[in-house]
Amino acid sequence: MSMKTKAAILVTSFAVLLFVVVGSMGGVHASSNDGSYRQLQVYSEVLSRVRSEYVEEPNIPKVTDGALHGLLESLDSNSSYMSADAYKAFKTHKAESKGGIGAVVSKRFGYAAVVAVLPGSPAEKAGIEQTDIFESIEGQSTREMSLPEIRNLLAGAPGSTLNVAVVRARKAEPQKVSITRDVVSIPPVTDKMMDDGIGYVKVEALTKGKTQEIAAKIKSLEKSGAKKILLDVRNCAEGDESEGVAAANLFLNHGTITYLQGQKFPREAFNADPSKAITSLPVAVLVNRGTSGPAEIVAAALLENARGDVVGDKTFGDGSVQKTIDLPDGGALILWSRNTIRPAGKPFRTQQSRPTCWWPTTPTIRWLRTTKTLPPLPIRKPSPSPRWMIS
Repeated sequence: MSMKTKAAILVTSFAVLLFVVVGSMGGVHASSNDGSYRQLQVYSEVLSRVRSEYVEEPNIPKVTDGALHGLLESLDSNSSYMSADAYKAFKTHKAESKGGIGAVVSKRFGYAAVVAVLPGSPAEKAGIEQTDIFESIEGQSTREMSLPEIRNLLAGAPGSTLNVAVVRARKAEPQKVSITRDVVSIPPVTDKMMDDGIGYVKVEALTKGKTQEIAAKIKSLEKSGAKKILLDVRNCAEGDESEGVAAANLFLNHGTITYLQGQKFPREAFNADPSKAITSLPVAVLVNRGTSGPAEIVAAALLENARGDVVGDKTFGDGSVQKTIDLPDGGALILWSRNTIRPAGKPFRTQQSRPTCWWPTTPTIRWLRTTKTLPPLPIRKPSPSPRWMIS
């Protein structure tokens, strides 16, 4: 087969892949057919010109691979393309990996961003902090990776070493950090009775089964005389949306908890089931920038149903649901297919949970002790100083 024939096949294949992406995004309705096909013609023409007029013989597979990466990343930070080789390696590594680092990672500014770190995890032991940016993993820039690939690389055999380059505020150069992977266990929900009848519940993650743990702790605190509940979901970024809905329902006997909606998915409402509510005590939720995903569902549901106040810093803002689409050549598309939406109608992705008030820990506890109910409070604007952030 001649190089010209191979190039023609690659150009055609690229056009087909683009058609798949466009179709997945919008179904390519009749009103947009002409514009979509014109764009495909432009892509094909560009590839043809690169093939015939570039200064040297280009690596067409590499060119098309890069173009597809750019196409998906132009949609949002979590959508991406994996070539057949990358997807095969991804699935193999995922099946074999039993260890991890205990950090929740998303993409921000094009790179891997640490959302939260589990206490006692390998990441915490190595000094990894919330808001760290992983510029590279094992020498590979995370700018070139999809989010599933990044998470896949962080996993590995227990006892193996992971090398990352960490970008931090006020540091001129990336810091080289080595993390020893281990089997990561999710800490249990903890509780304690504080002064003046305040029952404190700390949740590190909302993985399967955590709602039952929260319910048990609340019931125990009520039996011990709790008059108010302080639910701490700071740095709680791991878990399932369904668990966030179930946890919010513990405090709600009516109202909408959240919605799911996408271009091809009609809006699906998740409403509170009165039979699953277990407490009517006043409640406040502690949040920070490490509060993400299902924990954001809990905070927004309680706030926007006027069930309780949210105290702390604004949350991370991650409510996207990804879908993996296998391609005929063995590659895959990872597309943001649905939004998790707040009860008031705004997507978490575009509007983080903003606290009712910005308040340091000690005044927060004092306020809870002296207030029989939790009425709305005026927002206190954050100071640049960390003293206004919950520590």
